[in-house]
Amino acid sequence: MPITEKKVMNKQAAWELVDSALQQGRRALSEYEAKQVLALYDIPVVRETLVHERQELAAALEQIGYPLVMKGCGHSIAHKTESSLVCLDLRTRAEAEQAFAEIREAVKDAGGGVLLQKMVSGRRELVLGMTRDPQFGPCVMFGLGGIFTEILEDIAFRKAPLDRSQALEMMHEIRGRKILEGVRGMSPADTELLADMLVGVGRIGLDMEAVAEIDINPVLLSGGRPIAVDALFVLGSRD
Repeated sequence: MPITEKKVMNKQAAWELVDSALQQGRRALSEYEAKQVLALYDIPVVRETLVHERQELAAALEQIGYPLVMKGCGHSIAHKTESSLVCLDLRTRAEAEQAFAEIREAVKDAGGGVLLQKMVSGRRELVLGMTRDPQFGPCVMFGLGGIFTEILEDIAFRKAPLDRSQALEMMHEIRGRKILEGVRGMSPADTELLADMLVGVGRIGLDMEAVAEIDINPVLLSGGRPIAVDALFVLGSRD
């Protein structure tokens, strides 16, 4: 299949996810939906599956494997950690079943499910994103992630579309750029893949005007390879 044809098909599939949410009157995608869109744009995401009923759990556990993470998941569910909707480093069937029961009970009134994710290890957290500026249109963001995003505000921006060289320039602009190097025995970040991810985020902003904001936080560096473990898509309108 020609690359151009694959990209067109991926763009259409991504738009169908966004349009479906808009037709339901929603102003956000669920975390699971957001990462489906990212994957369609070849942005690496953690292995995961969404479960709604207990009878689906055994097959999902076999699919994901241990250790794993469970999260409450739904388009109206925000601040999962503060709401005790995240269980980390689950290593046994008993731990997983207990966590599932607790989270499922907490999210059922919100119409959500339970997201099972492969536990990804990595001490370095980054943030990638997109904001739609009234004057400049979609602008891509890169910086330090996790709790440091709001505390340090160490971020760089570029107007979309951007190419790989511009994405690499963004990485050199942040004050904490040494985090991308192989320090304290950690592998250097795959900056080429990071650049491709930033380019992909810009493409999403250009392709879909209904996406008002993207927040991919954190992007963990696991053995130097960046992977998106959480994501938020804020929607505007269909026009």
